[in-house]
Amino acid sequence: MARGSRRLVVSDLQLARREHTSDSVMRYTVVVNARAGTVLEAGPDAFAGRIGAAFRAHGCEAEVKLVHPRDLDDALSLAIEEDGAIPVIAGGDGTINGVLPILLQCERPVGILPLGTVNVLGRDLGLIGPLEKQIQALCEGEPVTMDIGRVNERLFHSLSGMGFFSLMAREREFARRRFPFSRTIAFVVAATRSILFTRAITVDIRVGDHIRQVEADAVLVTINSFDGIEWRRARLDGGHFEVHILNAGGLASRTRAALAVASGRWRSSKHLTSFTGEEITLIRRDKRRGHITFDGEVQRTAGPFSYRLLPKAIQVIGARPQAI
Repeated sequence: MARGSRRLVVSDLQLARREHTSDSVMRYTVVVNARAGTVLEAGPDAFAGRIGAAFRAHGCEAEVKLVHPRDLDDALSLAIEEDGAIPVIAGGDGTINGVLPILLQCERPVGILPLGTVNVLGRDLGLIGPLEKQIQALCEGEPVTMDIGRVNERLFHSLSGMGFFSLMAREREFARRRFPFSRTIAFVVAATRSILFTRAITVDIRVGDHIRQVEADAVLVTINSFDGIEWRRARLDGGHFEVHILNAGGLASRTRAALAVASGRWRSSKHLTSFTGEEITLIRRDKRRGHITFDGEVQRTAGPFSYRLLPKAIQVIGARPQAI
């Protein structure tokens, strides 16, 4: 999207808010993943009513559309085409990942309501806490420009990884089915099994003209740099990838690395190596089809995996400044 077009988008949203404060009601069209765990726990009708009530509490109106995952693209496209309402997509990191092709073509900011377990992107946008608090932040938010990553033909908005991270994503899906009554228990079970059963992988990593071979329990590629105990990004449009390598070291090493992540001291961990780059290529030495994750969604495919950055590619609505 052209830079001038983005300035126009921001102006349109600000104009809509000024009109709202004078003589009209700000309207939203909220497209919800009907299979999201939060929706299933509450019940579709109760959840839709809760969203509507939260928007009304802030002087806004919302039309809530509960949609099967396979129909999310079409429903969001229709919401974007409606001039009289701000489009919102509600779902976890995987749901947002799935609609990235739609967001990439959109010339207006789109709101996000995070409904997943981890909600990496939601935290980065300042959309945290109960649903009502997230909706308040959305109603008061401003457009935020984001970089997007492309791996071969697959898009992602935050994280992509192999090894421990892909196993964690697979175990999480199994645990969700075993413990549908508690996402927290499912997450703890998945993390424990992943620490126990991860196997080391040998990967060639190419950054520009430099190639290194590593034996690792995990390789994680992030769009821009995360930091701190909550893994937050200071910028969403910083224009680089960061690669994190969890060096192979067995169960004890993985456990210590997990504790370092939990305590927020992971950047100083001797088991973790990190570096940045604008173009990254990962090649598994075993040449087999392996599991790789994109924002928590798992895909089994053969490499090489070529990471390319799409700078300032989309706009979403966030309750945070462009840089923090």
